[in-house]
Amino acid sequence: MRLLVIEDNRNLVANLFDYFEARGHIVDAAPDGVTGLHLATTQRYDAIVLDWMLPRMDGPEVLRRLREGQAIQGPGSQVPVIMLTARDELPDKIAGFRAGADDYLTKPFELPELEVRLSALQARIRGHRRNPVLEVEDLRMDLATLEVTRAGQPLHLYPACRKLLEVLMQASPAAVTRERLEYALWGDEPPDGDMLRSHIYELRRSVDGPFPVKLIQTLPRIGYRLVAPGPAPAAHG
Repeated sequence: MRLLVIEDNRNLVANLFDYFEARGHIVDAAPDGVTGLHLATTQRYDAIVLDWMLPRMDGPEVLRRLREGQAIQGPGSQVPVIMLTARDELPDKIAGFRAGADDYLTKPFELPELEVRLSALQARIRGHRRNPVLEVEDLRMDLATLEVTRAGQPLHLYPACRKLLEVLMQASPAAVTRERLEYALWGDEPPDGDMLRSHIYELRRSVDGPFPVKLIQTLPRIGYRLVAPGPAPAAHG
């Protein structure tokens, strides 16, 4: 999953990064409501973890504005949102759900519980999207059938290349670090040597080789991204 954490507690954010990135997820963070709303409305995320008490704009207001239709996903973003708060009274929970939260988790909480709740939300979303499709420019990947096409032409990819492509397309237009890609393929035990570069080479041959516009870009000392030529954004682990 690509997650956005909107939370001003630095220690909690650090724990969330350590926990979720170690499991292969991509995590962005915002320390206040205004920054969080900006990221939520200009980037694509699979889920948002939203604190209630935030500087500059509180969590319920961020959520209301997000649901009103300021997001890149289209009018009235339906990205799943779990609200975090120390408020555990019923009226507070009702207020959170009325603002548009999909789930509500009171502090303190255990990280595995948050992960399970996020996974449950994702499973529910996938149930509503029976044939999710990733698209970047004229490149298309059907996650249900694993079919990949570019400009309508089928691309035949090895499993490792297909996995790399899925990660790059999920993150696009953001960059993905080498460490994130290596974890996607091999977990905590990457092979000796630069096997990632070999897989990227094979992926480029299939995705970019026959086409005039090259989508796979190398960011020196960072990683790779999949996007039409343009200015490079910051990397996301």
